[in-house]
Amino acid sequence: MKAMEEKIRKEGTVLPGGILKVGSFLNQQIDTEFLKEIGDEIARLFEKEEITKIMTIESSGIAIAAAAGMSMGLPVIFAKKHKASNVDGEILSTKIHSFTHGNDYEAVVSRDYLKEGDRVLLVDDFLASGNALDGLMDLAELAGAEVAGAAVAIEKKFQGGGDKLRVRNVRVEPLACIEKMTDTEIIFTDNKR
Repeated sequence: MKAMEEKIRKEGTVLPGGILKVGSFLNQQIDTEFLKEIGDEIARLFEKEEITKIMTIESSGIAIAAAAGMSMGLPVIFAKKHKASNVDGEILSTKIHSFTHGNDYEAVVSRDYLKEGDRVLLVDDFLASGNALDGLMDLAELAGAEVAGAAVAIEKKFQGGGDKLRVRNVRVEPLACIEKMTDTEIIFTDNKR
């Protein structure tokens, strides 16, 4: 999606430690017109996959997943980063390491929302090391659901998470794929493989 690359070039900032800040349009302040384009593009990419639900993790992936859900006419599930008092009944849980925050957390989802036979599209804002999507795949497996693929706004290819998922035969569709990132430049690639 060339529009995502242009938006990153225009509004993105590289922070120390390999962090790409896109808070002005994607995950702190949200450009809602652009978000609709993102949802429509994800719907186009996965229109033939017979998906029944979209799943993400709180909190930065929720807006993107909701946009995709609206474009696809599907419900959206989000895993919470800890068991809260409003998550009751049987829960599914897995441990995930956050690259951005440098810590581990437990992701949980109610079995009421993720069921055997669901065909799930995983959605997130970033794909770096792949830990969040790995965790979502674990939750789907625990539920007996099938993962139809993963859509991410931005893949940082140089961190290997997308390749790790592709080796597991997961279809990964980034809207922008970054080959290399330095303090002064971002190099995009069309090569998702």
